[in-house]
Amino acid sequence: MPIQDLRKRDLWLFWTLALLVLGAGLGLRDPWPADEPRFALVAKQMVESGNWLFPHRGTELYSDKPPMLMWLQAAFYTVTGNWRVAFLLPSLLAALGTLWCVQDLAGRLWTRRVGLYAAWALLFAFQFTWQAKKAQIDPLVTFFITLANYGLLRHLLLGPAWRWWALGWAAAGLGTITKGVGALALLMVLPAAIAAVRGWPRVRVHARDRRFWLGPLAFLGAVSVWLVPVLAVALSQDLPEYRAYLDDILLRQTAKRYSQSWDHHQPAWYHLGVMASMWIPAVLALPWAIPAWRRRLRRRDPRYLLPLAWWLLVLVFFSIPDGKRDVYIMPALPMMCLALAPLLPGILRRRLPRALLLALALLVALLFLAGGASVLSGVGSLPERLREQRGLDPQGIVAGGWMLLAIGAWGLGCVLAFRRRAVAALSATLAGLWVVFGLVGYGLLNDASSARGVMAAAGRRIGPEAELGLVAWKEQNLLMADRPAATFGFKRPWDEQLQLAVAWQAQAPDRWLLVLEDALEHCLDPQRIELAGISNRRRWYLVPPDAVVAPCEATPEERARAAAGQARDLEE
Repeated sequence: MPIQDLRKRDLWLFWTLALLVLGAGLGLRDPWPADEPRFALVAKQMVESGNWLFPHRGTELYSDKPPMLMWLQAAFYTVTGNWRVAFLLPSLLAALGTLWCVQDLAGRLWTRRVGLYAAWALLFAFQFTWQAKKAQIDPLVTFFITLANYGLLRHLLLGPAWRWWALGWAAAGLGTITKGVGALALLMVLPAAIAAVRGWPRVRVHARDRRFWLGPLAFLGAVSVWLVPVLAVALSQDLPEYRAYLDDILLRQTAKRYSQSWDHHQPAWYHLGVMASMWIPAVLALPWAIPAWRRRLRRRDPRYLLPLAWWLLVLVFFSIPDGKRDVYIMPALPMMCLALAPLLPGILRRRLPRALLLALALLVALLFLAGGASVLSGVGSLPERLREQRGLDPQGIVAGGWMLLAIGAWGLGCVLAFRRRAVAALSATLAGLWVVFGLVGYGLLNDASSARGVMAAAGRRIGPEAELGLVAWKEQNLLMADRPAATFGFKRPWDEQLQLAVAWQAQAPDRWLLVLEDALEHCLDPQRIELAGISNRRRWYLVPPDAVVAPCEATPEERARAAAGQARDLEE
C-alpha cells in the first residue's frame, strides 16, 4: 500500500477510535456529581429565564465560575432539545479539538507520524479520557489553553504568522472567561523571549513589529465578550446582589482563591503525584524521555524548550497555593504529549517500555476480572459499597458484576492477541474499557448517581398534585425534580433552610419536604418521615405535612452536624 494511503488509513483509524472512545454513552445519562449537575442546572435556568448574563443556582446568583461552559450547554440545548446530549457536547467537542491541536502542531513541527503519536498518547492518558467524558469546565479550558499554545507556537516557531498569534491570544482570553487560569497559556511567550534573546535558532517573538500588539488586543476583545456586558449591566442597575456577584467572581474566586486557598489543601508536591498516576500510560516514558530532552535542549532545539518550559511554569504556578485539585494540572498534559511524541518511536523499540505497557494492560484486565468476580460472588466490600453508597438494587449489582467481567475478559483477550504488540494491546484494552463503561455503566449507575431515582421515587410517593420543597439540597435534586420545587437558599445554613421550609410547608396543604439525613432535626417525627432513597452516598427523607411535631430550633449537636455536612458538600 502506498505511504500516502497508509497515512490516510492511520488518520481515519485514530479519529474513528477517538470519537468512539470519547463519545460512547453520549445521551445515555444525566449529569453526575461533582460539578456536572451544578453547571447543567445553571444552563437550564438560563434557558428558562432568558437571563444568560447573570447565572443562577436556584434563587441565588452563581458566581463560582464564569459562564462560558453554561452558555455552550444552553446553546446546544436550544439546538438539540435534549439535555442529556447538550450538557456533554462541550466536553466532547473540546476534547476532539484538543486532540486536533496536538496532532496538527506535532505534525508541523516534526512529521505527520509524530503528530499521530502525540494524539494517541493524549487520547489514552487516563486523566484526559476521564475528564473528556465528564461535563466539567476543565476539558473546555484545556482546549482553549491548548488552542492558545497552538496559535502562539505557530507564530513563535513557524512564523511570523500574525493571524495565529492573534488567535492564540484570543483563545487565552476565551479560556480566561471559561476559568480564570486560561491566561496561563500566555506564559509561553516568556521562554520564547528568553530563547530569542539568547540566540536560539527558529524562535522569534517579533516584539518590535507593531503587529505584536494584535495579540493583547485580541485577548482583551475575547475577555470583553463577557466582562463588558456584565459590568455594564451590574453598574447601571446598581443592585447589591449584582455588586456582590462581581466582587466574588472577579476577586474572591480568582486572586483570593489563589493567594488564600480555603479548600482542597494539599502539599506542594501534590501535582507530581497526580502526573505520575493520572497521566499513565504516557508518563511511563519519562525515564527515557528526560535524558533525550536534555540532549535536545543542549542542541538548542526550541521545539522542546517552549512546551517543556511552559509545562514547568504551569506546574510551579499550581504548586504554590495550598488549594490544589488533580484537574488543575491537566492543561499541561497536551504539551507534555507534544514534546514526548518525537521520542516515542525510539522509546517503543526498547524491550522494557514495551513490557511495561503490556504489564499495564494485563493489570487492568486482572483488576476488572477480580472486581467482577467479587461482585458476582458477594465476597469483599465492593458489592456492599454498590448497594449502600450507589443505591443499586440486587439486579443492578449483578449487571455491574457482569460488566466488570466483560471489561476484564476483553482486556485479557487483547493482551493474548497482541502480546507482541504492546501498544496495540494496551490501546485496545483501554478503548474497550471506556466504550463498555459508556454504553453499559452509564445506564447502571445513572439513577443513583444523578439523583433521578430518588427524585422519581419522591414524585411517585407524593403524587402529581403535591408541592415539593428541598432542604440541604444538591443541584442534582433540583435538576432532576419532576415538578417546580421550592428552595430556601443553597449556601444558607441547613438549620435555617429547615426553619424556612417548615414555615412554607405550613402555609398550604399537601406540601412535602425532601430533606438530607444530616439536616434532620428533633422537630421531625422519625416514625412519620420516609426514606426516599440513596443517591451519591447520601440518604434522602420525605417529610409529610404532619411530621413536624415541635418548633424546628436546632440543638447545638444538630447544628454542628449540619454545619459539618454542609462544609463537606460545599468543598466537593
